Amino acid sequence: MESFADILCIGNELLIGKITNTNAQWLARRITTLGLKVKHIISVGDDVEEISTAVKNALKHKPAFIIVTGGLGPTFDDKTLEGVAKGLSCELEKNDEALKMVEEKYRQYMKDGTIESYELTPHRVKMAMLPKDSKPIHNPEGTAPGVLAEHEGIKLIMLPGVPSEMKAIFDESVAPPIRQVAGNLIFYEASIGLWGVPESELAPFIDQVMHDNPYVYVKSHPKAAEKIPHLELHLSTTSEDAQLARQRVSKALIQISDMAQKKGGKIRPIKALS
Repeated sequence: MESFADILCIGNELLIGKITNTNAQWLARRITTLGLKVKHIISVGDDVEEISTAVKNALKHKPAFIIVTGGLGPTFDDKTLEGVAKGLSCELEKNDEALKMVEEKYRQYMKDGTIESYELTPHRVKMAMLPKDSKPIHNPEGTAPGVLAEHEGIKLIMLPGVPSEMKAIFDESVAPPIRQVAGNLIFYEASIGLWGVPESELAPFIDQVMHDNPYVYVKSHPKAAEKIPHLELHLSTTSEDAQLARQRVSKALIQISDMAQKKGGKIRPIKALS
């Protein structure tokens, strides 16, 4: 069975359009380049029931990883861990290791002069209340630890919503196990710009190229209206052999370029093969 990951993003600010969900984009990109496919990206609000339902639904898909971002902080609306615990049918419990991580952070903040006391107030202790049997993950950039829980072989990894913290924890502690599950798979891609051929006319060419190159995925992204045709064509593949991956994409790229140019299209590289 193919291994894959799901991404679950938490926060009312995502649902009301207050911020762009750059975390999902970054995570999807990183996970893909590590060789694992992302099948679902879901956003839900700061609501225990909604988070719980989203976790239960994700578990039904049987991904290798469920990556959750947002809602790990000390405030009342940080409900991720409570929602995940409910989704896993377990309780929250104070985790001594997580509490030590939180305390050490506040001691450092006091030493740096940014706070007056490292007292473990209820709001600070809240960040160490983890789903039963889960483990904290070191946060090199912030206060709230990441969290690792497991359910029937599925790894649920909770990360802060602050992008710098999320990225730091992911690169330090999440990327290695994802790479291990992905094995030797390499993600390879290239993009070209195409002018002068409407997407509707290019569609049968894409079908033909994907038929002739079954390991290559071709996606068209319109950049302007059909009356001013401008498209980006993105070609990608995964393989355990870097040279083979390059050859696959190169072959498909040449084929789609030749077809488009015969229709009067003009081609320009956007992202060179690497």
